[in-house]
Amino acid sequence: MRALLIVNPVATTASRRTREVLAAALDRDLKLEVAHTSERGHAIALASQARTDGMDLVVVLGGDGTVNEVVNGLLADGVHDSVPHLGVVPGGGTNVFARSLGIPRDPVEATGALLDAIRADQRRTIGLGQVDDRWFTFSAGVGLDAAVVAAVDRRRADGGKATPSAYVRTTLHEFFAGVDRRHAPIRVRVGPTESAELAGGGPENRLHVLIVANTSPWTYLGERPVRPTPEASYDTGLDVYGLRRLGTAATLRQVAQLLSRADRLPHGRAVVSAHDLQEIRVDTDREVPVHVDGEYIGQRTRLRFAAVPAALRVAR
Repeated sequence: MRALLIVNPVATTASRRTREVLAAALDRDLKLEVAHTSERGHAIALASQARTDGMDLVVVLGGDGTVNEVVNGLLADGVHDSVPHLGVVPGGGTNVFARSLGIPRDPVEATGALLDAIRADQRRTIGLGQVDDRWFTFSAGVGLDAAVVAAVDRRRADGGKATPSAYVRTTLHEFFAGVDRRHAPIRVRVGPTESAELAGGGPENRLHVLIVANTSPWTYLGERPVRPTPEASYDTGLDVYGLRRLGTAATLRQVAQLLSRADRLPHGRAVVSAHDLQEIRVDTDREVPVHVDGEYIGQRTRLRFAAVPAALRVAR
């Protein structure tokens, strides 16, 4: 089997020793090539070339951002049988995608599990999401959560780390000093019918926060899963969680619900939700930040989200 190992050398746990052990282990079973990313977007180009070159498998050692880029490279020409399988060895700080698939967090254990799956020819076919022309694996967001991602991105560019405490501090700053909490800029329509509404949303579905999820949990704070859409699954369409208001007391109640260990749907007068959607259309009063899989992709005023079933095969 021909395989390409794509390594993000600056990923949180991708030490030189880890990279060497992983490459040596894979090389015993595969005809392996290794490539290191050098800048943002590089993994997209590497994965796209791997697909063009007829690779059977592309393995990622990196975090959710690197995985997202690789998926976008593999599916640059859409979903078809010649797309290589994906293998993931977690190397980031959160690793939501890998953890959602039950992949061990330890890179050595994850490598062993990957080799077992390759030898047994085991794979899982999963559905993905798209926002316009960008693929995402586990979630996308518009509004407050994307503003937090953008702020953490800026901090990382200045040498900071994307730790759980950094996300908490940044969220508090954006909530109290960053976003306009009086005017909800996001209007949402869910399809394919124009008349469909989000539960609790009202006729205009005006929101401050929109989370579009493809699995659950949405993210983690350390070991604690955050579950705004507990019914979301790679085997169904997209789920939605949104907030119509950002009052302090109501928002704190939502935070408590999302961090609860119970697998219950969030509820409250400010909450909107929907399960198993095929299409979501968004337009906004002003430019708002957007992220996919925790990667900031800029500000937009119009977006189309779509569920794509059976889009990718993952060695698992």
